[in-house]
Amino acid sequence: MRDKLLALAALQKVDLDIAALKKNAETYPREMAELEKQLSAAKANVDAERVKLDTLESQRRTLEQTIADDKDKVRKWEARLSEQRSTREYSALAREIDIAKKGQLTMAEEVQELGRQALVQREVVKAKEAEFTSKTKDLVDRIDALRGKLNEVEAQVKSVDVKRAEAAQAVDATLLRQYDVVRKKRMPAMVPVTHPGTCSGCRMNIPAQRFNTLVATRGIDTCPSCTRMIYAAETLEAPPAK
Repeated sequence: MRDKLLALAALQKVDLDIAALKKNAETYPREMAELEKQLSAAKANVDAERVKLDTLESQRRTLEQTIADDKDKVRKWEARLSEQRSTREYSALAREIDIAKKGQLTMAEEVQELGRQALVQREVVKAKEAEFTSKTKDLVDRIDALRGKLNEVEAQVKSVDVKRAEAAQAVDATLLRQYDVVRKKRMPAMVPVTHPGTCSGCRMNIPAQRFNTLVATRGIDTCPSCTRMIYAAETLEAPPAK
């Protein structure tokens, strides 16, 4: 039985190594996702500033076109002034022309203000783009580093998986089935019982009779509390030299 338990202990050691590798790597995907989130947020920030600039320039162009259309209209009205037959009609058209020209002056001031705002916003965009470029390099480098670590761990796990397959072949089939059932629920799946009869997996006491049987038979049993496979600690100790 000792040889069988030694083989199972060797397999469990490999499984614990695999679990440790996976645990060390389980933070990498989350960290990568967080960095990618920061990257997306930085890009969205730049895009938002670009939209502000585009909006200002669009408003300026629209207003400039409105002024140009209004000037054409005023020129046509001015050409019609000499055609007016009554003073009343002449005065009404002249008043419309005056109002239109004043409106053009107001719109021209708005165009200048929009141009000034666009100039300021263009500098904001330029600064944000430079910041984004710098931040992107840092974030991408960190993401690549994490991806490299994750790939390295995955390669190590594959390598250890080969060792596991070899170790599993040396384990008694019945014990292997029992072990696989337990390890899917908790690890380690097989633990020693220490004096005066405590499961080292869940720290609960083992009934005295069951513990005495384990010691006497050097066999294996199931912990009534955590259902782990248990054995007397001295079972795996090397026999005394003759």
